[in-house]
Amino acid sequence: MSVVLGLAAGWLLDHLAFINRSGYELRGPCAGLGSPFAPGTPAGHGPAASAAERDGSGSVAAARAAASPARFVFREEFFSIARPYLAAALPERPGRGCPQRCLTDAAAVCSPQKRKRKCVFNQGELDALEYHEKVRTLISEGTSLLVQEGLRTGFLHHAAAEAGCRRSAVPGHAGCELAELCGMAKQFPAESHRRAVQVLSEETSIPEQDLLSCVTENSSNCAQIVVLMGQKYLVPPKSSFLLSDISCLQPLLDYKRNYGVIVIDPPWENKSVKRSNRYSYLASWKIKQIPVPALAAPDCLVVTWVTNRQKHLRFVKDELYPHWCVKTLAEWHWVKITTAGEFVLPLDSSHKKPYEVLVLGRVQGLLKEALREPEEAPPIPEHKLLVSVPCSLHSHKPPLAAVLAEFVKPDVECLELFARNLQPGWTSWGNEVLKFQHIDYFTLRHSD
Repeated sequence: MSVVLGLAAGWLLDHLAFINRSGYELRGPCAGLGSPFAPGTPAGHGPAASAAERDGSGSVAAARAAASPARFVFREEFFSIARPYLAAALPERPGRGCPQRCLTDAAAVCSPQKRKRKCVFNQGELDALEYHEKVRTLISEGTSLLVQEGLRTGFLHHAAAEAGCRRSAVPGHAGCELAELCGMAKQFPAESHRRAVQVLSEETSIPEQDLLSCVTENSSNCAQIVVLMGQKYLVPPKSSFLLSDISCLQPLLDYKRNYGVIVIDPPWENKSVKRSNRYSYLASWKIKQIPVPALAAPDCLVVTWVTNRQKHLRFVKDELYPHWCVKTLAEWHWVKITTAGEFVLPLDSSHKKPYEVLVLGRVQGLLKEALREPEEAPPIPEHKLLVSVPCSLHSHKPPLAAVLAEFVKPDVECLELFARNLQPGWTSWGNEVLKFQHIDYFTLRHSD
């Protein structure tokens, strides 16, 4: 479970614990894959066991290592956000009631390195400030309650800020070329799509063509390793995925599953993404082409991550959801805090906010409200907070399975679109769906 505690305002989440409880344990012949690595070191590093044990008992030790379960845990330093990203703090409520002054003050404090701008603000900036004023109190007061309880229980602690932020270099090759690899699928002959699913076995190396042309499924109770272009990726138990871009979604439809929960994290188009070139983005009209109605079960809960740009929020509520026959029900917020309970960014920053928006809705079927089953899940609260220490890896979102469970029927199929990591019990799709499953993001620990 990722939920540390729940209050009326929302939930305090432990993203790292969720990953490490997802069952990244290898058994049988695959467990021997970990034997060359020393426990407690990042996977892929460390001296070979065979070289370390040339005293005549090396073969015995190697056999024991191969027979014992090998457990992988996500590298803790990626969640060691002990201090806010910006050292400077904004005044508590700059320019209340004056949008122009608020934006000017925030820019001066948060971005002193930027050139001064004229005191003229476009409609998008004014819309963003108006939205912030509307949700600010809910976020501030709700987060405060959750943080206080987190400090009381010891999950959060003030001493963490004194320790500073440990930073770890992101492996340069981890998850690289996945998006480019998806372009290969367009070159495959049509008959390559003859299979709807391939099930992982002890064989870990899968031809790129097979991996890109159908859904890959790990139906076992332990993790599996797949090797793609010489790189190793961990696949959690009871999970499935499709590595492809938006032009190659047919294998997901051929999988013939209807999902009761669909979580969508679109690569929204914005200036920051264009400048950084960190990942590709999609125009809004392309996002509308995703066949959500064909993938959704009746009364499916649809959750979409939205940036703080009001243009995107309006698009989801006014165009995207109606196009998919989804009724908007709620707006929740993910609030990012440090391990000491502070906002990672000033709440009133004009550059970036310490929160992101989730828009929740349900697919509208043919059944009328009066005819719906009496055992259906409780109604969706109009506003909730998800408060957590974020991962320092870009776009590694917190898990939603635990917080959504009480609002959907038991044992529903779950799907994440534009995913960059996998979850047990979920189907995931995206052109970087294995990115954060790269073995170098994990540390190997042998079970006793």
